[in-house]
Amino acid sequence: MNDQRNLILAIVISVVIVVGFEFIFGYSTPPPSSSSDSGTHIEAPDKSPPVPGSANRDSDRTESAKTEPSPGQMVVRDRDQIIAETERVSFNTSHLRGSISLVGGLIDDLTLTNYRETIEPDSPEIVLLSPKGTQISGAQNSSSMFLPQNEVANRGPYYAWFGWSALDGTVTPDEQTLWTANRSTLTPSNPVTLTWENGHGVTFIQKIEIDNKYMFTIQRRIENQGSTAVSVRPFGIITRTGTPWVSGFYILHEGPLGVFNGTLDEHDYTDLHDEPGGRITTNTTGGWLGITDKYWLVTLIPDQDKKFEGAFTHWQSGVLDKYQVDYVRETYDIPPGSNAEFTDHLFSGAKVAATLDSYEQQLNIVRFDLAAAFRWLYFLAMPLFHVLMMFNELIGNFGVAILLLTVCVKLVFFPLANKAYRSMAAMKKLQPEVTKMKEQYAGDRAGMQKAMMDLYKAEKVNPMMGCLPMLIQIPVFFALYEVLFVTIEMRQAPFFGWVQDLSSRDSSNLLNPFGIIPFEYPDILHIGIWPILMGVSMWLQMRLNPQPQDPIQAKIFLFMPFFFTFLLASFPAGLVIYWTWNNLLSILQQWVIMKRMGVARPAS
Repeated sequence: MNDQRNLILAIVISVVIVVGFEFIFGYSTPPPSSSSDSGTHIEAPDKSPPVPGSANRDSDRTESAKTEPSPGQMVVRDRDQIIAETERVSFNTSHLRGSISLVGGLIDDLTLTNYRETIEPDSPEIVLLSPKGTQISGAQNSSSMFLPQNEVANRGPYYAWFGWSALDGTVTPDEQTLWTANRSTLTPSNPVTLTWENGHGVTFIQKIEIDNKYMFTIQRRIENQGSTAVSVRPFGIITRTGTPWVSGFYILHEGPLGVFNGTLDEHDYTDLHDEPGGRITTNTTGGWLGITDKYWLVTLIPDQDKKFEGAFTHWQSGVLDKYQVDYVRETYDIPPGSNAEFTDHLFSGAKVAATLDSYEQQLNIVRFDLAAAFRWLYFLAMPLFHVLMMFNELIGNFGVAILLLTVCVKLVFFPLANKAYRSMAAMKKLQPEVTKMKEQYAGDRAGMQKAMMDLYKAEKVNPMMGCLPMLIQIPVFFALYEVLFVTIEMRQAPFFGWVQDLSSRDSSNLLNPFGIIPFEYPDILHIGIWPILMGVSMWLQMRLNPQPQDPIQAKIFLFMPFFFTFLLASFPAGLVIYWTWNNLLSILQQWVIMKRMGVARPAS
């Protein structure tokens, strides 16, 4: 096998991986239709999920089943209208804004004030949680995972609440219970206390605290002043209505997840659809469970020293898919005149790695870092991420950090790449003799290959080294791709000039510069400046390599820069910048080696 076949093989492998990722995993699958075109939907009465810890889970559905509307009663409405009509406790911190409904004690109104849907400064802030009855609106998802899209997967009902299930007939608060609050505003320095008495001498109390980031602390207390003992099981629930748009990409999980017994457990939405009974349960001591989007996370965090049963549930209400994540603790028996206390947490916010790590240490949460962990090429993606974060902290620009990271990668692989480029330069120097052999052995392919291998052996040239520069770049390329695609730190991170979001494709366009021309064109023709620069750099690098003797192989080589230009046009701009800069450094390294070896003229 000659040297050109090896290099062709390397390129083919690259193309298969890149194209395979784009077309096999890269397209989003639309969810089942969950609302009419007008966005108005009448929710029919249907089975609700079980209350965690209830005595008869198949017949005793959640307390919300008691008030499930008949057809025509529940028409979804505007989110702000619902919030304005409900008695609430408001909060407004440096990271969150929202409110807690006194009806049910639901945490169902939450906006992330430091994140917006697009890079435009006046674009809407990210709305994460919404109350029951909120109109569902799906994301404006593109056919390609690499294009900018609304990351708020659905704006329908999405909320959390904490309660108690009773096995002895004790009346406990439900989603319709009207709580009494000791204050109207919740702040990091002023917690709010919700109180409700069941009419039988049992008082339920929730003290809710919020920090300066994304963590709620819920301290629950039961005071039994009745004449009989009370037997209850504390639980927490996250409920989501509608199947959100997901990227459908292997390196990213979106949907229910949790850590049970120290192991990460992930389930796609469709997994729950296919599960018998629509419910998956696990018993554990410590851990957490919730629902994750690409960048956002809502998670229940029970007491890490206590046992609990965690569950993921799916059911349908009319045409709507509903999902529930819940946990239930062990039974507490509370004699007359006694009380019991439980403390749990709710995380609702952005999946910032440093923030998750900080909460893991502060609250001893088992493997909370896995909520934002890399799924593919972890051993490469994690070091690349930390190096990028370090450079960004020093310089303040993730684009420059990518350039410096590329230099570091080149330095790490310098000895290997240097050897490969020397081999390629030596083969290039021998090309005149190879041309003569081609004429000498015309019609004798086997004789020509043997003569070439004898020549390479005599000159101590290894043709297999020619494909190494491409091969060693592939894993780094995809590890960096995962970093850019998955981590919220890269979301809307600017570079210079027109590149204001390294996690999205280059916004410039050769056919329509910066959108100044009112012209509709196929999306595949969107070719930015950086992909063009990448294609040019790739072409220049290939000109320094030994040219194929086979005309068909030569045409393939000629076509590759154009193919990769179109292909990478839809990739994140940060990845294209990395590849372009890597090509330029490789050209410089290769040119210096060729000049030292007396091979300075580009191939014709």
